[in-house]
Amino acid sequence: MKEGKKKGSQTQRQAPAIGSEGRCFTAKMNGGPSGFHNAPVTRALVISSALFTVFFGIQSRSSKLGLSYLDIFGKFRLWKLIVSVFAFSSTPELMFGLYLLYYFRVFERQIGPNKYSVFILYSVTASLLLEILAIAFLKDPAVNLVTSGPYGLIFASFVPFFFDIPVSTRFHVFGVHFSDKSFIYLAGLQLLLSSWKRSVLPGICGILCGSLYHLNVFCIRKAKFPELIASFFSRLNLPTMGSLPAAPTRIVAGSVPSFTARQVERNYPSPMLSTTEPTEDSIATLVSMGFDRNSARQALVQARNDVNAATDILLEAQAH
Repeated sequence: MKEGKKKGSQTQRQAPAIGSEGRCFTAKMNGGPSGFHNAPVTRALVISSALFTVFFGIQSRSSKLGLSYLDIFGKFRLWKLIVSVFAFSSTPELMFGLYLLYYFRVFERQIGPNKYSVFILYSVTASLLLEILAIAFLKDPAVNLVTSGPYGLIFASFVPFFFDIPVSTRFHVFGVHFSDKSFIYLAGLQLLLSSWKRSVLPGICGILCGSLYHLNVFCIRKAKFPELIASFFSRLNLPTMGSLPAAPTRIVAGSVPSFTARQVERNYPSPMLSTTEPTEDSIATLVSMGFDRNSARQALVQARNDVNAATDILLEAQAH
């Protein structure tokens, strides 16, 4: 009896309010607020990848875009190196690939469009070089040894996703443990096995590149593009893609407009005797959802370091 009561009370303590948990889960799974707000580079990449795939699909050439030993070292079809980075070879790969690219816009919101552009260039270039080395080593006469698409970038993004994005929700299905990150992993597994050997090789190359970036080899994480390049993408406003109007000031990491902090203070006055300093883990959790760091910190102070309550505050402030 005592053990049953203990389990019951433990279950009650772990069950949060349905409303706050539901909204927190939605913000996490969508990588923050919907659309491409504060993610202009991701928007350009998603649109380019979709257009390239549709263009070659109409010409029935999508299945011929993969790299092979003959293309690189025999006929020197260097144009394939560029096209294969953007265009997917099939519709299922396009759907899962664009979904993952769209979700990973959370990294652009965290580090800013400038550094995220460096991450894209590094991931695409390094993974492509690894693929060429693998093709040269295997010398497989197969027509398309490596499938086409931004596999290097997508699977390189899984490394910071694993290390830097915290789990906010855990649940069980038939005794199997899942989290809000499980759906992203399942989508990545589906994409990795979509073309079997042809997709596994670029996926592995992407994970290796992401690991090198995470280890900050050659101080790559400190590299930045000129501000002119980043501002070029921020001017590409496409309302039909669900992006919010661009802010008049320079885009920074995070996805909450600058007035959110004032909205938070107005809607939820700070407690007079609250001196609780938010933990870095709590701030990182809210930032990974796409919220501005300063707004996240103020919301956590007012919510007494309760992440779910702080999420409610930020979402309510953002709705005004």
